[in-house]
Amino acid sequence: MDDDRAYTAANSSQPRLFCMKPIRILLVDDERIGRSRLRRMLERDPLLEVVGECAEGTAAVEAMRELRPDLCFLDINMPGMNGFDVLDSLRPEDQPAVIFVTAYDEHAVRAFEAAALDYLLKPVSPERLKKTLDRARARLDAGLSSPPDSSTNGLAASRGGGAAVGPGRFVVRSGGRVSFVAVEEIDWIEAAGNYAIFHVGNKSHMVRETMSGLETQLPADGFMRVSRSTIVNLRRVKELCSQPVGAHAAVLVDAQRVPITRSLREVADRLSAL
Repeated sequence: MDDDRAYTAANSSQPRLFCMKPIRILLVDDERIGRSRLRRMLERDPLLEVVGECAEGTAAVEAMRELRPDLCFLDINMPGMNGFDVLDSLRPEDQPAVIFVTAYDEHAVRAFEAAALDYLLKPVSPERLKKTLDRARARLDAGLSSPPDSSTNGLAASRGGGAAVGPGRFVVRSGGRVSFVAVEEIDWIEAAGNYAIFHVGNKSHMVRETMSGLETQLPADGFMRVSRSTIVNLRRVKELCSQPVGAHAAVLVDAQRVPITRSLREVADRLSAL
């Protein structure tokens, strides 16, 4: 079974569970054969639209700014500007969701630190591609592709994914639904590139905002950035504990563990001051 037929078979094995709006995709790879192979597999799915291809980083930056794709399959090792340089050159509002595609596995940690949706090794199998696309659809449906809403103010007007609406709560959009999240209901917040994920009980809400932006929106006496990628609601912390290899974590009232990289004494002092 060739790649096209294998991907079609894998993709038709279960019903559609995600958003029905086509995902606009940009392919960035200096290898023409690799781009062509990936394009052929993607074009078998009517809910995927390849809007452009680039063979080097400078062109990729311009294409992302002009085409504004939802999703980019991005190679890492390219002449001149590599994949990480491409992302560093973009403004937050111009960066799509990213799936790295590379022949080398040594960049995986850095890729996920850059909040990539996935990290694929060449040659990508149809089955692996399907799993990645399912994940991308779920993330996009959860808010990554929500358009700006001019009827709200604050974060949604400037970022397009969530908004502070008066003191004490946020409005979040997901799959065409709008809901409100009170600040005190947020357990912790996780960075996802130029987005953030609100963890609220057993639910998660993705908003288009950076951690630095959220720090200015949240009450300083109740929330603390305990690592580069995590903000925690201090009133939800039950205890602090040690992790393997000298690491530490905050244990929340529902038993979730949130990693801490800041000084443990500093976190303890903030908790004692509540």
